[in-house]
Parts: sequence; structure tokens; C-alpha cells
Amino acid sequence: MDLGLKDKGVLVLASSGGIGRGVATEFAREGAKVMLFSRSEEKLSATAAAIGEETGNTPLFTVGDVSDASQIQNAVDQTVEKFGGIWALFNNTGGPPAGTFDQFDDEAWQSAFELTMLSYVRAIRAVLPHMKDAGGGRIVNNTSVSTKQAIDSLILSNTFRAGLVGLGKSLARELGSDGILVNTVGPGRIDTDRIEQLDNIWAGQNGITYEEQRMNSQASIPVGSYGQPTDFGKVVSFLSSQANAYLTGQNILIDGALCEAY
Repeated sequence: MDLGLKDKGVLVLASSGGIGRGVATEFAREGAKVMLFSRSEEKLSATAAAIGEETGNTPLFTVGDVSDASQIQNAVDQTVEKFGGIWALFNNTGGPPAGTFDQFDDEAWQSAFELTMLSYVRAIRAVLPHMKDAGGGRIVNNTSVSTKQAIDSLILSNTFRAGLVGLGKSLARELGSDGILVNTVGPGRIDTDRIEQLDNIWAGQNGITYEEQRMNSQASIPVGSYGQPTDFGKVVSFLSSQANAYLTGQNILIDGALCEAY
């Protein structure tokens, strides 16, 4: 299937590794003009080179922090300047700290809000004028399976990720007439540094080794293994494509049937 992404400008936030890198790789494979964004110039440079070697399509990158409004705006401006427009935005951040309710004060809650939700709001605000002027676009917001089934010891993430589902649904209704489709995607156990971190935490809580925890976690997934970032990226590429002309306002879990909630 031709996704119609060739030469389309796309911005992928938090894309020097993990899920963001997987998404950027699949966009590049489809011929899109990809702008990477994260805090580490060294990691971005290495990631861009690796994606270029794998796909034959080397992304550009801009350095910045998703918690800084001016740096998000700069990433959007750079994307538009370099590519002549912005067709798709993949909103993505690292997760806030793990922990339970009584471990976090107001400062921690505020920081998690700015990282996990306000960064998305700011990026969407920045891209909308360009998408509206161009007659359409695609926005995909990354969240978690916790939007449907809370994950133990992730109170901050559970709270704000769920709020992003409401944001996505509301925006889909507001922006549909502008040709802008908005969807939310939630990863289950995608094999990234974040999952390694959580497996180490859960191993300690359960009194077992990291290897035992990882094995048990994979056994709990009906497909029998963790997903790969590029598995996730293929779904995001379709949602962000011209091939997707009608699917909007949805919360889609990419989890190998891990989550039992509907």
C-alpha cells in the first residue's frame, strides 16, 4: 500500500531512541522528510545516521527539550523551513518518574504535567496554523496502555496519559472539518530503555532477578514477546498517512493483546 508519505514533512518528538526512533525509522522508510527532536545532539546525530543507513533516507534533527515551549516552537519552525510545511506530528515524551501516590509532592506533579501533557498541547498549538493553511494534516499522540488499564507504581503517568485521550478525542471533533485527523496510540511492552527500567523496578518489588522478571512479563503477553519500536512505528505511519482518510479520534493500543480492558 502506498501511504502517500513521500516528501511529506513530519516532526517526531523524543526521537533519538526508543519508540520515537522506531517511528522516525518507519516514516523515513516511507520516503517522508523527517525531523528528529530531543535533548542530545550526539544521540540525534547517531540516530539520524543509522536511520539513513537503514532506509536510504537520512532525517534532519534539531536539539531541544520538550518541556520548553520556545524549543518546541523552534522545532516546528525548523521543520516548516527545511521541508516547506509540516504534514504530520508525532507527539512523544519519556515517561515521568515511577512511584506511588505518597512519594510525590506538588513539584513532582507539576513537572509530570508539563512533561507529559503540556508539551503535547504546545506542539499541537505550534503545528495547527501550518496544517490548516495546507488544508490538512495528521497528529498522533503517544500515551500508554495505562489509558485503559492502570499500571502499578506509575501514578503520574497513569493520570496524565489518560487525560491525553480526552485531548485527542476533543481535537478530532474540532479539527475534522480542517482535514486534520488526530489519534492516540498506547504502547504496551515495547522493547525500549523505559521497559528495561520498569522491569528492574518490578524485579526488585517481586524479589526476583531482572531476567526472571523479563521472562515473566513476556509470558503474560498473548503474542509471547515484547514488541519492537518499528512494530509501533508501522502503525503510527499508517495513522499519519494519506492512506488513512477517515480514522480519527481513536485510542489504539499496540500491545500484543496485553491489556484486558476494552
